[in-house]
Amino acid sequence: MNDATMVEVVLPGTVEPEGLRFRRAAVPTAGPGQVVVRMEATGVSFAEQQMRRGRYYDQPPFPFVPGYDVVGTVIATGRGVPAALTGTRVAALLKVGGWASHLVVDAADVVPVPDGIGAAQAETLVINGITAWQMLHRKARVRAGQTVLVHGANGGVGSVLVQLAQAAGAQVIGTASARHHAALRERGVTPIDYRTENVPARVRALAPGGVDAVFDHVGGRSVVDSWHLLAPGGTLVAYGTASTRDDQGSKQWPVLKLLGRVWLWNALPNGRRAFFFNVWAGKALSRSRFRARLRADLTEVFAALRRGEITAPIAAELPLTRVAEALRLAESGSVAGKVVLRPDES
Repeated sequence: MNDATMVEVVLPGTVEPEGLRFRRAAVPTAGPGQVVVRMEATGVSFAEQQMRRGRYYDQPPFPFVPGYDVVGTVIATGRGVPAALTGTRVAALLKVGGWASHLVVDAADVVPVPDGIGAAQAETLVINGITAWQMLHRKARVRAGQTVLVHGANGGVGSVLVQLAQAAGAQVIGTASARHHAALRERGVTPIDYRTENVPARVRALAPGGVDAVFDHVGGRSVVDSWHLLAPGGTLVAYGTASTRDDQGSKQWPVLKLLGRVWLWNALPNGRRAFFFNVWAGKALSRSRFRARLRADLTEVFAALRRGEITAPIAAELPLTRVAEALRLAESGSVAGKVVLRPDES
């Protein structure tokens, strides 16, 4: 794809993956304080899976261009942006807009990718890495010697959480389907099969006094069990409602119900804490503080990758024009790692 023509993927409504559309246009220009980024890697996350069903909590109205994050090279800068930024590989957290060959981003929202980290590697760690880092270190504040439970330990966020927790010196119990257990054991994780085992009973057998932190993306009944598995002083971090993925009805209700539970649990005088994690929290109150925190945390994640403390597993790399196939693959639950989209060759 040359730098005169842009291709972007449009989600027109609640469609099957094959219903995604492509739109071609001239490459946009950078306004004041902006940069134009030529995409090198973007990806499929749970957010896009929910968005195509119309089930993501605060998605924009249809039609729109999905793509929660992006890694690419700055090819043009707007007024007020140092021209030296041109040619720099950067990462950006977007929520929408990443499934495009070129995109305009505020210069303050891009984070440089260190040398030695490939675009696809970096892409796997933008939303997943920031989410894992902030939940572990800013919310649960996990320390050496603690025991944590990670639901979906083989997933995009879960696999990074596992490794960051171990780097912090914690013991990890992880739920996953049986086919992922061998890989988890190799990493020193105690696996539990959420499909065939009684997860609360197994966790209590492994940690009779409770666990110090639980990271739960499932929601529903799972998050209630997670709360009851906490040790005194423990922390529950809920960050999704995956169990409602295929539900009908209000997309806000599962989140509001979870928020209500978190508020109620925090009102109880038992020393335990609960959080509903939202990576965008605080942006409306202080955009500059939000950006500084995101930049600092993603820089920490990239540093952990370079030190070998975490890996960046890539399940598959597909060209942008095969986005329907990529979405199907990501939704199948049959792969470990991130499904990455890259530009087409021509």
